[in-house]
Amino acid sequence: RCQRWVENCRRADLEDKTPDQLNKHYRLCAKHFETSMICRSSPYRTVLRDNAVPTIFDLTSHLNNPHSRHRKRIKELSEDEIRTLKQQKIDEDFERKQATQELNENNEQNTVSEEGGEEQEEKAPPLTLEERENKDYLKSLFEILILMGKQNIPLDGHNVDELPEGIFTSDNFQALLEYRINGGDEVLRKRFEMTAVNLEYCSKTQQKQMLEICENCVREETLREVRDSHFFSIVTDEVVDIAGEEHLPVLVRFVDDSHNLREEFIGFLPYEADPEVLAVKFHATITEKWGLNMEYCRGQAYIVSSGFASKMKVVATRLLEKYPQAVYTLCSSCALNVWLAKSVPVVGVSIALGTIEEVCCLFNQSPQLLVELDNTISALFQDNDEKGNELKKICRSHWTGRHDAFEVLVDLLQALVLCLDAVSSDLSVRWNNFIVGRAFVLSSALTDFDFIVTIVIMKNVLSFTRAFGKNLQGQTSDVFFAAGSLTAVLHSLNEVMENIEVYHEFWFEEATNLATKLDVQIKLPGKFRRAQQGNFDPDMTSENYYKEILSVPTIEHIIQELKDIFSEQHLKALKCLSLVPSVMGQLKFNTSEEHHADMFKNDLPNPDTLSAELHCWRIKWKHRGKDIELPATIYEALHLPDIKFFPNVYALLKVLCLLPVMKVENEKYGIGRKRLKAYLKNTLTGQRSSNLALLNINFDIKHDLDLMVDTYIKLYP
Repeated sequence: RCQRWVENCRRADLEDKTPDQLNKHYRLCAKHFETSMICRSSPYRTVLRDNAVPTIFDLTSHLNNPHSRHRKRIKELSEDEIRTLKQQKIDEDFERKQATQELNENNEQNTVSEEGGEEQEEKAPPLTLEERENKDYLKSLFEILILMGKQNIPLDGHNVDELPEGIFTSDNFQALLEYRINGGDEVLRKRFEMTAVNLEYCSKTQQKQMLEICENCVREETLREVRDSHFFSIVTDEVVDIAGEEHLPVLVRFVDDSHNLREEFIGFLPYEADPEVLAVKFHATITEKWGLNMEYCRGQAYIVSSGFASKMKVVATRLLEKYPQAVYTLCSSCALNVWLAKSVPVVGVSIALGTIEEVCCLFNQSPQLLVELDNTISALFQDNDEKGNELKKICRSHWTGRHDAFEVLVDLLQALVLCLDAVSSDLSVRWNNFIVGRAFVLSSALTDFDFIVTIVIMKNVLSFTRAFGKNLQGQTSDVFFAAGSLTAVLHSLNEVMENIEVYHEFWFEEATNLATKLDVQIKLPGKFRRAQQGNFDPDMTSENYYKEILSVPTIEHIIQELKDIFSEQHLKALKCLSLVPSVMGQLKFNTSEEHHADMFKNDLPNPDTLSAELHCWRIKWKHRGKDIELPATIYEALHLPDIKFFPNVYALLKVLCLLPVMKVENEKYGIGRKRLKAYLKNTLTGQRSSNLALLNINFDIKHDLDLMVDTYIKLYP
């Protein structure tokens, strides 16, 4: 493409330049391209289509340009001509200095564009006094909004219901405006000195417009880096409530110029109940609003709450239909077993997961409750201190996100019930009413037989995928070997499905034993008996009911989910991890990555030399010096000093680490998700704002106030 551009521009002096040099040091004006070649998806940027070629050139304009005519002359000049040229240059320099001085005095802006080798200066018209004051005023407003976003200050102040009738109080934005005026901001003071005290300085509509511009400008800084790196992956987190509306947080993964894998938060997407509508809006937002080319997307992953899994799967399927290389994977920040449990389409499982989260949340809110639970555990496990101490330690962590969460819950269930019962029946003033009330409700939920049989069956079913899932979140070599063990996992689950009568009998017996220990009556769920309305089948036992309603659908679903999430394409990509030298060493350097790298052939700079390059890569590490350790991760391999001599290997490693199943090795580059969680934890639901959230989470991204002001003036003249 660079070669065609140079040829069309008739620039023989650039023919020996490399594409990298042309990309870094040269620019071509947009007016040389047909309008059909240009995408103007937003006022913030102009993007060329991938196949854009410059075709519009005025090859006769240089005849009327004395500078270019003289520059291109090859004959010898006479003394008179030289003297004339020198005088002309002196006059031009004088005029340029005079123009520059006038521009500085009038605060004008110069824009210089290089076009076909000829420089042109475009002088912006001088700003009037009113225009300058308006820009300074808008800049002050933007500074306040950015401060509020970074410091997580909500726009609204006191609720109207909190104030006596007739009392006016400013919202937070206006209060900061007034503070700035009192601090000596002359621009704001002149603007508002004649304004009534109880009048809004800046309307809600204007605030919203300005916030949207702040959000877009800050987001654009990240998206520019994503576009420069070409390839990326899309990851979404659990649906969250933003001021009463459900939103989907969206993060993007990419490798930056310093070869670091980063995961950055880029915004919220309004959630739609209809999965097909959600899929269309999801695609439109990423491509049209945010300007990312999905042809470069190499991975997609969705962390979901219970009940949302099937809808996000539709989104993944629709994107895969359009972009087959956007591999659907698990996300490295979510344990496989937790992800599988949340995706099970059984109401009882969703209710159980919600109950578990509520119990964990209640104990984490009160250190006193945790001490009470510790005492209960000590009393129950006095014959096994090691087990008791391990459970106490687990209770102080976010254990609901562990691979063995259901095993931990079964072990803890008796202690949790006894502790909650003690709190809810305590007649002293030791516990407040809220904790006593929640303890009573949760104790009742935990001692429901439907809950007990659900967690026992989930524990046993997910035991077949526990080790596999743990390896997926392990080291690079663990992930590589886990990909090869999927067949065995599926074989085990299919064997369970074929003998479900036997397996379910054992699981149900374990559930009844646990229920007996907790003095819980073994019975069919009340909602099922009520639904029968006298048509109750006397042969329907609790054991048969839970086999049909829980065990069978759960196993069938997990088998299908594993096949979907670990598609042939996904497994081929994971097999390419043998490129990492430590994995290569474990395989005795007897690897065959080229067979699995076909899917990434179009992403390679020199696909024809891949086989020879891989051979050199293997030889390099096989015959390394004794004191040289094998890089154990993709991160280490990407930062090797000589990786530039292996361009195909570098390209493959770069694409592989983008797969959401691969963890971000350097924690400081994966803080987007942590900051998102912190924002949601520290901000009340009613005070959340999708615009301010982006500013708060990406507080360290640079922002261009002049660009924000110019964009606002352009959009809202």
